[in-house]
Amino acid sequence: MSEVKKPPSPGEGGRWTRFVTARPRLSLLLALVVTALAVFAGGGAADRMGSGGWEDPGARSTYATEALEREFPGSQPNLLLLVDAGAGVGAAGVDDPAVAAEAERLTAELAAEHGVTGVGSYWQTRLPTLRSEDGRQALIAARVLGDEKTVTTVLDRIAPRYRGEHGPVKVSLGGPAAVQREVTSTIQEDLLRAELIALPVTLVLLILVFGSAIAALLPLGVGIVAIIGTNAVLRGLTEFTDVSVFAQNLTTALGLGLAIDYALFIVRRFREELAAGRDPVAAVGVTLRTAGRTVLFSALTVAVSLSAMLFFPMYFLRSFAYAGVAVVLLAAAAALILLPAALVLLGERVNSFDLRRLWRRRRTAAGGSAAGDGAGGGRGWARLTGLVMRRAPLFALATTAGLLFLGLPFLGVKFGTVDDRQLPKTAESHVVSQQIRDAFPGSPGGALTVLTEGAPAAADLDGYKRRVEALPGVLRVDGPVSSASGGGYAYLSVLTEGEAVGERAQDLVGQVRKVDAPFETSVTGQAAVLVDARSAIAEKLPLALGVVVLATLLLVFLLTGSVLIPLQAVLLNALSLTAMFGAVVWVFQDGHLSGLLSFTATGDIETTLPVLMFCIAFGLSMDYGVFLISRIKEEYDRTGDHEGAVRTGLTRTGGLITAAAVILAVVMVAIGSSRVTNTKMLGLGIALAVLMDAMIVRSLLVPAVMKLTGKATWWAPAPLRRLHERFGLSEGGGEAEPAAGEAEVEPVPAGSR
Repeated sequence: MSEVKKPPSPGEGGRWTRFVTARPRLSLLLALVVTALAVFAGGGAADRMGSGGWEDPGARSTYATEALEREFPGSQPNLLLLVDAGAGVGAAGVDDPAVAAEAERLTAELAAEHGVTGVGSYWQTRLPTLRSEDGRQALIAARVLGDEKTVTTVLDRIAPRYRGEHGPVKVSLGGPAAVQREVTSTIQEDLLRAELIALPVTLVLLILVFGSAIAALLPLGVGIVAIIGTNAVLRGLTEFTDVSVFAQNLTTALGLGLAIDYALFIVRRFREELAAGRDPVAAVGVTLRTAGRTVLFSALTVAVSLSAMLFFPMYFLRSFAYAGVAVVLLAAAAALILLPAALVLLGERVNSFDLRRLWRRRRTAAGGSAAGDGAGGGRGWARLTGLVMRRAPLFALATTAGLLFLGLPFLGVKFGTVDDRQLPKTAESHVVSQQIRDAFPGSPGGALTVLTEGAPAAADLDGYKRRVEALPGVLRVDGPVSSASGGGYAYLSVLTEGEAVGERAQDLVGQVRKVDAPFETSVTGQAAVLVDARSAIAEKLPLALGVVVLATLLLVFLLTGSVLIPLQAVLLNALSLTAMFGAVVWVFQDGHLSGLLSFTATGDIETTLPVLMFCIAFGLSMDYGVFLISRIKEEYDRTGDHEGAVRTGLTRTGGLITAAAVILAVVMVAIGSSRVTNTKMLGLGIALAVLMDAMIVRSLLVPAVMKLTGKATWWAPAPLRRLHERFGLSEGGGEAEPAAGEAEVEPVPAGSR
């Protein structure tokens, strides 16, 4: 067992303190200028972002999609006009001469639009798949050319001219292009609303935590700087790569949440040091050496978890890595540079405008404690920790079993892809797509497309077509259609039974790919894109998880010098996510609470969402884990008393971790109020994970496990101890006074154990 470390004096290790506090006014002025520039640089970022990014760019389905768009621009329509015959046309429906004439006029007008190609309609082809079974509706299909941004621009230009009443018909717009446009605009509106909800509620909660209005405003300032800076980073990245509009939700949530976490711990520790009699500069020095180093480690662990998404090829996931890493590092930088400068200038005024004084006076008049919340809260956490450690086996077993039980629904997870049902039921593109699913035969717009290469002979193509038609689940095969460019390309459209991306369609992708052909074939379509995305995630997932786990183990070891604590941290953090994954399946896949939460259950979960939610939630769990472990380690180094260190660590940080978790959960719930299902799932799922981690894992499971492992918790073999002594960044003790209601723990002299 290593000797108890002597706490450094307030004057030691002051380089960083001098750096951030030498010219505090200048530091804040520069921060204000940089933030203003970031506001300007980040302008219009959302308009340059895409709403896709779920496909693997290196997959055969992506290759086929790009070749088809190049050689057969009209083969994959992404815009559908649903033409609804009015009640006055009688039984003829869409075949009424007046309806047909108006539909043909609309078709010709759409074909003449710049940026639109491959226009076709029921009235031209008489294909039964383009006509509803009751004969009242029919489709005009087209391809809007270009990338996502170009498609959006074209759609914004032409949509108003086609949407609405046209003589005897009513036209509504649907298809992938319309869905993506509505998703983007809905997310932008929802994000603004979430920010308007989250900011004032967060301020109220911070005032309740700190009491002081001045102290409560500091975390919000750090969060706003992080959000604005990250938005500028994302705007810059759009010049070089694709960025998903969904990433802005993560920017707001993590920018506020983590900035508040970091600022809470720094401001709280600073106020403790002021209360112990230190001047502002000395208090900042101790704060940076203790809480500041914790924030640094926390930021690194969260950034590592989020950076794991860079291993995946989908730009949807990579976008969250860009946003997440940027906002974490900016939040930490603001908390470690700007916040100390502000605290030096404020000094004792950080406690100004205490809005809880009236409440405390009433408590005192009624015979309560004049000490306020701190004493009662500290005693409450001490009692809870004592109870848990006295019944450690019971609490460890009960909480583990309960968390595993809550995660059981995830064993039945089914993976799918994003479609119109992400949008509210009243959204135009959702209404159109649902009517097509309900009233049209087959799955128009959801067919598989087989690209052939090498100018195969007609007889070979016919034989291949017959073999595909014989597969179970195939309604019809249209084509082949040969390229007019002479490049030797042709394609066939395979109309499938059931959902365009259902399990039957996914199975059919594999069957079509196995059909013998004397030429090269590539299969694409929504189901093929999903199959390839699942394959890419499965291939990269072990590497991503391995990097997260190994980096986390290394960082926690550098913080603690223990072998067991890093293993505990990884296992307990993973366990804290079970409730989130179980709830995601039970609620969003199986549809429980769909009416209350206002979403349409699709019977599956978008393939990338579990990966995204794991990386975010695991990082946030490590965030709280590092805060707790570092304080326990600090107390253990000071006293050498294992159980006393656990009790003191929870007493001093339990309430703060819980408050931070509640505030972050409020921000995530505000994000989860989105009308887009994936964003709703992300926000509510992460909120649940954060609360379970803070209130169950940190409060009950961690102290129970640390009681069971005893002093072996801090063991490391000699070579690793020497490694930690050389490279570790253990916290320095701050000689802080015990919190109100806390028992003084005497240091244990070296060698007395």
